[in-house]
Amino acid sequence: MTRTLTLLGATGSIGASTLDLVRRNPDDWRVEALTANCSSRELAALAVEFDAKLAVVGDESCLPDLREALCGTGIEAAGGPRALCEAAARPVDLTVAAIVGCAGLGPVMAAIERGGTVALANKEALVSAGEVMTAAVTKHGATLLPTDSEHNAIFQCLAGNSLDDVARITLTASGGPLRTWSKDQLAKATPAQAVAHPNWSMGAKISVDSATMMNKGLEFIEAHHLFPVGLDRLRIVVHPQSVIHSMVEYRDRSTLAQLGPSDMRVPIASCLAWPARMDTPLEPLDLAAIGELTFFAPDEARFPATRLAREAIEGGAGAPAVLNAANEVAVAAFLAGQIGFSRITAVVEDTMSRHHAAAPGNLDDVLALDAEARAHAGEILENFALV
Repeated sequence: MTRTLTLLGATGSIGASTLDLVRRNPDDWRVEALTANCSSRELAALAVEFDAKLAVVGDESCLPDLREALCGTGIEAAGGPRALCEAAARPVDLTVAAIVGCAGLGPVMAAIERGGTVALANKEALVSAGEVMTAAVTKHGATLLPTDSEHNAIFQCLAGNSLDDVARITLTASGGPLRTWSKDQLAKATPAQAVAHPNWSMGAKISVDSATMMNKGLEFIEAHHLFPVGLDRLRIVVHPQSVIHSMVEYRDRSTLAQLGPSDMRVPIASCLAWPARMDTPLEPLDLAAIGELTFFAPDEARFPATRLAREAIEGGAGAPAVLNAANEVAVAAFLAGQIGFSRITAVVEDTMSRHHAAAPGNLDDVLALDAEARAHAGEILENFALV
């Protein structure tokens, strides 16, 4: 049976992996809408290839180029934040939400309010707006399918089981490219070194987050909302091989783990085919060739990001949104050569200590809090030396 699909963020890495799977199974999918921030020519080419009904650019200044590229194709073109939300609200069988940053919050909410099934790959939705989003899911009867490899692994391990029977959920972390570095070495790490992830091919921002362990901290916050078992039953373990993507231990002390290649097409395929399975073009997992799997406790003295994420959850209110916003500002400053690597989490911690906000009640509150936290982080950056 052919199913309908809207892909929010078609030109990013998640979008490319999703379309690769759709391209390999053309009879299974009909693409309704594709969106991008501004890559007009690339988006137009994808819209034509997949015979989409609608193509949307988030940056409205790119709309003329998109219209020109789609001229004569019969594909509708639109632009701007409102158009993104309207695309997300279209009735389809599955909406893949892969827009990076707070720009994705409105479209995710629009898909949720339609009561649809959403494959969620936008971290900010649950990190910055967890309570708002989960309340909307309940109110509108939507279904969230986690697309991050770790959360998708947990989702698979929980299949057919009750959260009441869960003793512990373990998120695995690769530790990133700087895992074995000393504090002195970390302070001198360059952007090129920080983005050189040993296992995953990712964008610069998420690669730096992996190097600081903030990515795992953000995923810890997401897990707290997706799988509400309590903070005392969530933990992080460093697993450099990135073969086990997460684990669930039950009260009878059975532990289920999801293993697979370090390729996002695995969790995306799980969401596309859910509740069934589908083929992927990946090689089978060869444990004999891998040889060994190793595990380490996180070192929060060298990598305090996971501690900050835990404190953000414990602090409640708007703390997770502040943490996320400050981290984005600090990572951008590091990539631009404005601050040293170790200053990233220092900026985040300083911003969190100075910024105390009430819990956001709606999406507008979240976006306002995000803007305030970014401004505060920017002020803090001005006082930091380049070390």
